[in-house]
Amino acid sequence: MKNVMLLAAAAALALGVSPAMAQKQQLVIVVKGLDNPFFEAIHQGCEKWNSENPNSEYVCFYTGPASTSDEAGEAQIVADMLARPDTAAIAISPSNAALIAQTLRNANPQIPVMTVDADLAVADSALRQTYLGTDNYLMGVRIGHYIKEQLPDGGTICTIMGNTGADNIARRAQGMRDELTGQTGLTALAGEGGWTEVPGCPVFTNDDGARGVQAMTDIMAANPDIDAFGIMGGWPLFGAPQPYRELFRPHADRIASGELVIGAADTIGDEVAIAGEGLVTALVGQRPFEMGYLAPQYMIKLIEGEDVADPVFTGLDECTKDTVDTCIQK
Repeated sequence: MKNVMLLAAAAALALGVSPAMAQKQQLVIVVKGLDNPFFEAIHQGCEKWNSENPNSEYVCFYTGPASTSDEAGEAQIVADMLARPDTAAIAISPSNAALIAQTLRNANPQIPVMTVDADLAVADSALRQTYLGTDNYLMGVRIGHYIKEQLPDGGTICTIMGNTGADNIARRAQGMRDELTGQTGLTALAGEGGWTEVPGCPVFTNDDGARGVQAMTDIMAANPDIDAFGIMGGWPLFGAPQPYRELFRPHADRIASGELVIGAADTIGDEVAIAGEGLVTALVGQRPFEMGYLAPQYMIKLIEGEDVADPVFTGLDECTKDTVDTCIQK
């Protein structure tokens, strides 16, 4: 028996968890990638829950592929976690919503499944019990509001996106377009409400900050009089803050006057500081720490058969140059 226990402990260490954790049922959070500070905030929320619940029969376990661009890697991790006997429930942030939906169909899990931060497509929503995170459509509406406030008659715009299969990013872009035009369901802007998306846009960056800044550099070189950017994730600002600053410092006066308007998602990393420097018009931020902290609580509710609302929204923080000292929920 002693040898069996030692072997179990060794196996647990090989999987990256402590022997104490291995004796507990795991509340698994799978994110799009470990290279993104947004998801590290989710991780910190998960660990906060662990620190407050040391005697729980459950432990919050955070994982994901090394890179947010590794959609297949995330799907494989989801499949692996669902196959483990110590996985009691799982919360997934799908990088590719369709791929994760198919992974869930193949696995046919008998444990509670929820999504966090990013959801499945509406047609696949029955594959999970609830979604916890941002109202992504509303987030896009609020980004659009700040852009339209400065340019009520419209103009030229480029939308900066993440992964092509990310449902949450697509919902934000839809919300922004709907708010700008007063119409619903447009997948591109060609003069509606006075707004036109410039050639080459939207740009998909695979959540890569440097790629996002390079794309914006190229777009501005081709369209020096562009009026606006709608950045659906803060990757260029928090992932490549210095290149972002170098790109937009020469345009600070245009941003201050509202001649060039930049509405961006998220309020993490250097983003709020960049807003304070006047290099972005407005930020509409999420609450990733809260997502990571609440996810274990909702997974336990699902395990215990409690009624859980669907969706569960975690709210938004909105920052401009004038509100950077007070805009983040404490």
